[in-house]
Parts: sequence; structure tokens; C-alpha cells
Amino acid sequence: MITSPHNEQLKTIRKLQDKKHRARSGLFVAEGEDLVEAADAAGWQPEILLVSGEDVEPELLDTVSSLGSGTRVVGVYRQKWSSPGGELSVYLHGVRDPGNVGAVIRSAHALCDGPVVLGPDCADPWSPKAVRASMGSLFARPPARADFAELQGTTIALERGAGLRLAQVAVSPPAVICLGAERDGLPLSVSEVASVRAEISLRPDGPDSLNVAMAATVALYDLSNRMAADG
Repeated sequence: MITSPHNEQLKTIRKLQDKKHRARSGLFVAEGEDLVEAADAAGWQPEILLVSGEDVEPELLDTVSSLGSGTRVVGVYRQKWSSPGGELSVYLHGVRDPGNVGAVIRSAHALCDGPVVLGPDCADPWSPKAVRASMGSLFARPPARADFAELQGTTIALERGAGLRLAQVAVSPPAVICLGAERDGLPLSVSEVASVRAEISLRPDGPDSLNVAMAATVALYDLSNRMAADG
């Protein structure tokens, strides 16, 4: 059992809280039994696996946890990336909140067969917050990396005030839903060259916009059901 805070495995876990170290090492941390079980179910083998009270003193594991309440198990895994593709997928551009990135990965896993494709200026999907927000979907459906120009099929830029409702867009696979951050939206370099620009209809007395993870979920639910009905 690990009894020293200077243990090399604990040092590795501490270092992986830093984005640059994650990028250099190609590793990331998953905390909690649910995430470790999701990794195991998806066939991911841990580089390090520490169970509180079995492999390490509980107090020491708490010191390397990013959770305020500590954790019972911590796993370190090697990052994996998917390739863009599928009948329906999501492209994110400039979504800097890791919680939103993780939540979109979860929604995509639930509602489409393609991965979340991360474009420029997106948050690190392997950060602790993104990994937690994915609720294990990151293991079942790892994200992809690509520029917008590399995407194949019909690209649908979701934008406020587009004028065309998403429900009016006739789409056949492959299709890619493209979203930017809630405040900034998509850059012109994406929206002006997308196959179509559309918006999610909101109530007149409702908010002006939706959180990007909510918008992705609504759009995926709409298009996945219509594509299934047409299929």
C-alpha cells in the first residue's frame, strides 16, 4: 500500500491536472467508480489504478483528487482519438468550457453514431471537468480532431437569427451539426461556407439562446429521429 506522498504514481496523477503535461504525456485521469467502470466496459486498460484503502492510504488519494470530497478510485489512461465520420456527428469550434465539451460528448454518444469533432480553440476533452461531464461516454466514443474544411457531408451551422428553422432542414446522411460557444457563436469562416445555416426555434418569451450543450442535444435529438424515420 502507498503510504508516502512522494510516491511516483501519486506524482504522476498530480502532474496530470495540468493541461500541458496531459498533452506531453498523452495521459489523463478519471476519478470515481462510475468512470473507471465505464473505462473497463469500453476495454480501456489503465496505466495506473489506485483504490482507496487497498492500494493507497485514503488521505493520500484525497490529496491528488480534483474532487472537493475526494474519491475512492483513480485511474490514469492513455488518450485515444477517433476519426471524423458517421451518419450524424457534431463539430465544435471555440467551445472553451470543458464541462460543455464533456456534456456534448455524452449527448452525441446517446443520439448519434459519429464522434464529437473538436475544431480550433476548444477545451481539452481530457481535462478532469470534461471527463466527469462526459459521464463515461468519452471512453465509449472518444472525440476527434479536425478543421472544418476536413468535414464530409452536409454541414449545418446552428446560429441565432439564421432565419431557417432546423426543423425545416431536409438532411440525409452524412450530416454534421456545427456549433460555437453560446456567446460568440461560429466564426464567419465556418458559418459562411457551411451547407446550410439554421436555428432552433425558441419561444418568443424565452431566453435569447441555449447553452451549447443543450443546443447540441436538441439538434441531435431532432435530426437523429428524422433521419431514422427516413431511413
